[in-house]
Amino acid sequence: MSKLIIPKIIGHRGACAYAPENTLASIHAAADLGVEWVEMDVKLTRDHIPIIFHDEELDRCTSGSGRVADTDFRDIRELDAGAWFGESFMGEKIPTLEEALNAVIDRGLGLNLEIKPCPGREVETAEIALDFATRIWPDDAPPPLVSSFSHVSLESAMDVMEEWPRGLLIDEYFEQWREIARHLDAHTVNIDGLKLVPEQLEDYLAFGKPVLAYTINDPAKALELFGLGIAGVFSDCPDVIREEIETTH
Repeated sequence: MSKLIIPKIIGHRGACAYAPENTLASIHAAADLGVEWVEMDVKLTRDHIPIIFHDEELDRCTSGSGRVADTDFRDIRELDAGAWFGESFMGEKIPTLEEALNAVIDRGLGLNLEIKPCPGREVETAEIALDFATRIWPDDAPPPLVSSFSHVSLESAMDVMEEWPRGLLIDEYFEQWREIARHLDAHTVNIDGLKLVPEQLEDYLAFGKPVLAYTINDPAKALELFGLGIAGVFSDCPDVIREEIETTH
């Protein structure tokens, strides 16, 4: 298994400033922009099919409504996940994890797979998603970074595939984060880059692992974070951040 090399810019949910988030179109948009890595969210349908989707509810970015956890895959497959974003994306579907992984692999991208379980499904989401992913992902490719806000999901991911690196996602700073990160053998600490205060960043950086910041769409903010020691940022518009870095340097 190749060594994990994290780029400075990761496409958030693909490249979701340019295509509907967490769709195959968004993955291809990111690849077309020259992005090296994308981040995607995985959760389970009612009948335990791993799909690429962020929200607990279907309403915001599909033609459907209701909870993902209450909906079978055959019904989710009928939904339009692109029309909300723009007419040119009408008919875009919510992809399965398998479809998304194959697209990522075909385009030569690296991956941060975020386990986004519906409440109460922390263990099974990680187990099913990692079982699928480990069977599809090439052995000779750098492994995906598996991240989650759920410590239970990351423990389960560690049980399924300990060799794949884990990223601890943190929304709000809390005192026990370091203990949890050690317990999970976290390879990265992924934090909200818009909520940072200097003292907290110093604490994160002192842990000695790469610190990644989400979701950064302002080039000036990205440059500020890089200057403070952040290793990489997640962005909806990764090309804009990259252009600013290239112009500045």
